[in-house]
Amino acid sequence: MFPTDKGGSVSQYVSQVIKMVKESGKPYKLTAMGTITETQTMQEALQILQQAYDILDDSANRIYSTVTFDIRKDKEARLTGKITSIEEKIGDVNH
Repeated sequence: MFPTDKGGSVSQYVSQVIKMVKESGKPYKLTAMGTITETQTMQEALQILQQAYDILDDSANRIYSTVTFDIRKDKEARLTGKITSIEEKIGDVNH
């Protein structure tokens, strides 16, 4: 999630959102092109999205966001588990 009306670099805005995600206590992984978070419920995920929007809303006229949900109730720690599963098959990966 980032403002589209703030020029070519928006890291000062994105960093505010990432700080909130970090402080949420939920597992997360920052990548060059997005942030992955893991929650137990849809409500928790939507709460993080709303908080991210609220952070940007006061300073931007246009906010872009892409959201993907992968909901699996029978597993936890999937941020690390998925990587571990691949590494067991092919060795260390760049992460």
